[in-house]
Amino acid sequence: MPDLPLLSPRIRATDSPPIPVARTWAARYAGGAGPMIDLTQAVPGYSPHHDLLAKLAEAGGSRAAAGYGPIDGDTALREALAADAAAFYGAGIGAADVAITAGCNLAFSMTMAVIAAGGPGGVILPTPWYFNHRMALEMQGIPAIPLPCRAEDGFIPDPARLAPLLAAGARALVLVSPNNPTGAIYPPEVIEACAALCRRHGAWLVLDETYRDFLPAASTPPHRLFQDPAWRDGLVHLYSFSKAYCVPGHRVGAILAGPAFRAELMKALDTWQICAPRPAQAALAWAVPALATWRAGNRDLMAERAAGFRAVVAQLPGWRLDALGAYFAYLRVPEDGPDAMTVAECLAAERGLLGLPGPFFGPGQERHLRLAFANAGLEAIAQVPGRLADR
Repeated sequence: MPDLPLLSPRIRATDSPPIPVARTWAARYAGGAGPMIDLTQAVPGYSPHHDLLAKLAEAGGSRAAAGYGPIDGDTALREALAADAAAFYGAGIGAADVAITAGCNLAFSMTMAVIAAGGPGGVILPTPWYFNHRMALEMQGIPAIPLPCRAEDGFIPDPARLAPLLAAGARALVLVSPNNPTGAIYPPEVIEACAALCRRHGAWLVLDETYRDFLPAASTPPHRLFQDPAWRDGLVHLYSFSKAYCVPGHRVGAILAGPAFRAELMKALDTWQICAPRPAQAALAWAVPALATWRAGNRDLMAERAAGFRAVVAQLPGWRLDALGAYFAYLRVPEDGPDAMTVAECLAAERGLLGLPGPFFGPGQERHLRLAFANAGLEAIAQVPGRLADR
């Protein structure tokens, strides 16, 4: 037998996706504690709006949506998202600033290719980080530069710790707010201070606000970056339709950026996706303005689940809730017990509670566990203390 052809050393060096790894633990669960409670993945635990499902079915059966579309997305959806973002951030944002992508993970990968692939320097990721961001960088040979965030700070990045990393030549900073995995919501002044540091050092700020529709209702936007007339010169903004509209399987995301970045992005868009899924774009163009009230109701539903989760964790001696927001709770495991990897595997295999251990989210997370409560109703959340009690 001849030797197998070589495979990419970058891909081979990249860790396996965490969620499938965790689900192998659950395969050993015998069911003794009750039905499996899967809190691994950020999945909306409710159905899409029935009118959106009807629009998706109609568009999926149309001849028009079966053909190629514009490289940077259908005009109707770009206009709808631009209008929605302009109202949300209180700023001038137009369709020319928007590109539609086949999901937000691909949006991030293409953004990193445009900004940093093949060049000097690396990309700063606050830790704990979203593991797919780290994986996307590793696959492209882009160094990930950790920016440690501390539980005592609510896992909010410290601009003072950021400055020397930018001064050392980093190409970009990535911020995710509300954060995955911690749920932390970054204060406007922190986001704006980080943006100012990036400008000072000639680095890009990549701001992922996938979960912005689940921010607490407020009369002011979560930051004022879009109100700066020069935002297009240094900011790349990422958005996902998956969570707000409960359509993760349709893979639609977006990038907001200025013309210089977009000119290079078009090469990546044309090569890696040609166009985003057309039926979902057609349905979402209707949904963005039409389902605003429904989205607000889902925000309130997630807030109710977060409050329920906070209440049940308070019943557990030894466990500490270090951060909570959007879809996520970030728990510190008891100090007198095993580390988070051991706890997570035991919970899945023996207690039927499936979460993700902190080490999946980067260095320094050996005592933390992420539970994504968004896909669990209050009845399932009420069972969490019983599953955690003996761990």
